[in-house]
Amino acid sequence: MNLQNPKKFKLMVDQAHEVALNVFRPISRKYDKAEHAYPKELDMLASLLDGFNEGSDNATSSTALGKRGADTTGIQNGANMSAALGVFELCYGDTAFLLAMPRQGLGNSAIGAVANDEQLERFKGKWAAMAITEPGCGSDSAAIRTTATKDGDDYIINGEKIFVTCGERADCVVVWATLDKSLGRAAIKSFVVEKGTPGMKVERLEHKLGIKASDTAVISFIDCRVPAANLLGNPEIDVKKGFAGVMETFDNTRPLVAAMAVGCAKASLERIKEIFKDQLDADYKTPYLQTSNLAAQIYRLEAEWEAARLLTLKACWMADNKQPNSKEASIAKAKAGRIGSEITLKCVELAASVGYSEDELLEKWARDSKILDIFEGTQQIQQLIIARRELGKSSSELK
Repeated sequence: MNLQNPKKFKLMVDQAHEVALNVFRPISRKYDKAEHAYPKELDMLASLLDGFNEGSDNATSSTALGKRGADTTGIQNGANMSAALGVFELCYGDTAFLLAMPRQGLGNSAIGAVANDEQLERFKGKWAAMAITEPGCGSDSAAIRTTATKDGDDYIINGEKIFVTCGERADCVVVWATLDKSLGRAAIKSFVVEKGTPGMKVERLEHKLGIKASDTAVISFIDCRVPAANLLGNPEIDVKKGFAGVMETFDNTRPLVAAMAVGCAKASLERIKEIFKDQLDADYKTPYLQTSNLAAQIYRLEAEWEAARLLTLKACWMADNKQPNSKEASIAKAKAGRIGSEITLKCVELAASVGYSEDELLEKWARDSKILDIFEGTQQIQQLIIARRELGKSSSELK
């Protein structure tokens, strides 16, 4: 694996970095204080990104993840790698704005990963949120109680979803529901429910510690009728394949959440290095054991950050090259989520009163980064998945 960023993505990375510094950073505090207010500045940016994706083979949109293209030979650096590199830079500016970006939702990743060609065309240009978590079954996605009952050419969905990112703003929501509770994991499918569908209602928006520019909704579904054509993937229940079908979505999205953590942590690291630049060896010529305690802590955080970055790129590279990456996706998410929170909090601590003050964004980055260790599977869930893969155990054998 070549550890350098692919040269063909350099322009995209440079542009994303400029957006982070010149668009996101100046309005970051404004929307942090105005919780649930929609950042209208993102509309033009999202349109520009759509145009870039339409006219480029190096798409950065989450809808491009997992798309089935023509068979190719040799090493590929495609949509997963490109998206991660873009996410690094945009979260260097503001994580909440990336989550609030129109048509870049996790639901779009799900559609891009498992939708058929007709669905890809029909939902093209839609902003899709993802609705998985329910009251009482947060980390255990297999315990979903929302039901989808076949009724002619439709499915009738009943249940409640919580912590739906962009649930109020999005054009549609990808809802996970079970076709038959008695069949367990194998019966869980995902459905695209469009905004305004009778029976679907946004009950409330949550007040949160961080990522306040991104709305987080509670949505209820009461006799919500959805066309059968909106079921993503195979409608048949395959007990042998089990839960693997819907879980494939996470193999694409978990590295992106890891990339968010890496980007947010990068912002904190660079700022703390700027604050203490007179006490650090910019060329790293001083042996580690001879540096000050402050410098040693910062250098250790840098090393941990670099490990998280490379693990994230590896998971994306494997996805682009059609290699099974479930374990690597969880490793990247676990490492980046944990170290991201550690870095941002440590930078607040090292900066003392400066880090705790709203005059700096250090405290905001610390608040924003915490969710990146929780959603898309908590730290503990990722470690459990990794253990199962390493030991060759099933979910029933290792809980």
